[in-house]
Amino acid sequence: MHHTLLDNLCSAVLMLDADGIITYCNRTTQNVTGFDEAELLGKPFHFLSSDPSDSIKTLYNLTIAARQGQINLAELRQKKNGEEYWAEITLSGVHDASGNSTGFTCLITDITDRKQNEIRLRETEEMYRLLVDGMQDYSIFMLDPTGHILTWNEGGQQLVGYLTGEIIGKHFSIFHTSDDLAANKPEKELQIARAVGKYQEEGWRVKKNGSPFWASVVLTALYNENNTLIGFSKITKDLSERKKEEALLRQSEERYRLLVEQVTDYAIFMMDEKGRIVSWNEGANKIKGYTAKEIIGKYFSIFYPQEDIINGKPANELRIARSVGKYEEEGWRLRKDGSRFWANVVITAVYNQEGVLVGFSKVTRDLTERKRAEQTARENASKYQAIARKMEVINQELSKANQELEQFTSIVSHDLQEPLRTVKSFLHLMDIKIDQGQTTELKQYVTKSILGSNRMKELIENLMNYAQVSKSQWKADDLSFRELLEQAFQNLRAAIDASGTSIVIENESDVIVKGDRVQLVQLIQNLLSNAMKFTVSEQPGISIGWQQEDGYVRFWFTDNGIGMQPDEVSKVFEVFKRLHSARTFPGTGMGLAICKKVIERHHGKIWVESEPGIGSTFHFTLWEETSKQLVQ
Repeated sequence: MHHTLLDNLCSAVLMLDADGIITYCNRTTQNVTGFDEAELLGKPFHFLSSDPSDSIKTLYNLTIAARQGQINLAELRQKKNGEEYWAEITLSGVHDASGNSTGFTCLITDITDRKQNEIRLRETEEMYRLLVDGMQDYSIFMLDPTGHILTWNEGGQQLVGYLTGEIIGKHFSIFHTSDDLAANKPEKELQIARAVGKYQEEGWRVKKNGSPFWASVVLTALYNENNTLIGFSKITKDLSERKKEEALLRQSEERYRLLVEQVTDYAIFMMDEKGRIVSWNEGANKIKGYTAKEIIGKYFSIFYPQEDIINGKPANELRIARSVGKYEEEGWRLRKDGSRFWANVVITAVYNQEGVLVGFSKVTRDLTERKRAEQTARENASKYQAIARKMEVINQELSKANQELEQFTSIVSHDLQEPLRTVKSFLHLMDIKIDQGQTTELKQYVTKSILGSNRMKELIENLMNYAQVSKSQWKADDLSFRELLEQAFQNLRAAIDASGTSIVIENESDVIVKGDRVQLVQLIQNLLSNAMKFTVSEQPGISIGWQQEDGYVRFWFTDNGIGMQPDEVSKVFEVFKRLHSARTFPGTGMGLAICKKVIERHHGKIWVESEPGIGSTFHFTLWEETSKQLVQ
């Protein structure tokens, strides 16, 4: 029965004989020590100590327990698995009727959690003491219930100049001014702290050398677990520098106020948190027309046009300023006389030290004259830019004209001289033959001279056609491309039939383009003639198609002719540029140059894709009838 009760205890219970040998242990012993009953019975008690070999200490503790009746120990011990734990041990001596020692009872309780809490508490208290002692910006010390100083830290010495030995035991009233002492202020501070738990103020205090300083003081009453007053804590901070800064700030604010009031180019005023005007400067008077007496107390929405007020614009501006700190814009505002002016406005939310919104500052500048000047400058700049663009176009046209003039010069000096030299040569031969009385070859010379003069005529006519494209007056009409094709086919009907060329139009529908009818028919004729000329296939063929692409139409003329080498593609549109001899493929080399000139006048592009022996495809673009581009 007794063993059952002992087994239910939370602590280990052991019985020892007079020599300290374990004769009994309850079940809890294994939970506490890790050893079971079989391992402990018959073992000496020092078997459970942190150092099992330390029998001397164990014998000493047993002797004390036998002599005094009981001994209480708190020791760091090890369990069977080597884990350390804190044990609270109570050793009690057992005596017979004659008073002789017959053994011992031992109670072992695991107090590891409690011990660790005590250690942490001591460490915390030590850290707090070190923290308080090390603080130099604050004087932190303890008072007894009557106000006498019990502790002193480094900050107290730095702040008021007393050493620890000089101040301990003194009454805290030593720091008060003579006026405070006369008014019994120190005792009143203690009374308030006792009554409400804390006394707090800012006021003058006195250092050891007698100099006053402005201090923040917090006096807190301290009570024990029985709610008995055991003293006070007192924290003091020197605010002298802050006091000076506040004085300087007040002076600065006063200077700022005077400065703002005298500013005339800006309307600067303050509003409360609801938007009511609470201050007014000279600039506001000048810009808006109100005197301070007329406007203070009014809502700032008085400066907004009626449509802005209906749309809730003033309230929304304050809402944004509260949300992000500032609202800024340019817009129309009203003067007292109802006239409008273009204003730059900045509204800034103003908060106190606690972060509470106390109002808004508002700065307004009249930008009306500046905006008018900017508008005039923009208009002038736009005019100058238009003139510059026209001059650039003129310069480009002049540059292009110069290039064409250089080409004409080259043509006159080379291409036109070639047939002229031919005619001159044969006339010279004729002259020689006539002088020699030889007439048999004159007919041949006359024929070749006529051919040379005809070629020169053809060159001159092509040059005139080329020049005519650049100089002729033309207008941009809405033209059916199929009608242009039909007219070109009609003009070339004999050549098409003679060559046996098959012409295929890939598109079933028509397309309307903007352009000059005469020049576009000439363009199509030249492309068709060029395709037929360079087609040597037994079944010559040309396919024509088009595709609408973002406001313009891309056309293509594809043949199955001889094609061109890659280095020849970029040269075919040059004036009098021939890739083959006139005997093989007759012509002057002006047809494609005229095509390029026509497309340039229509603000389009022309290019060729070709492969030797396969054929060529000529592409060009024209604006659609629906395009908004202006063709001039």
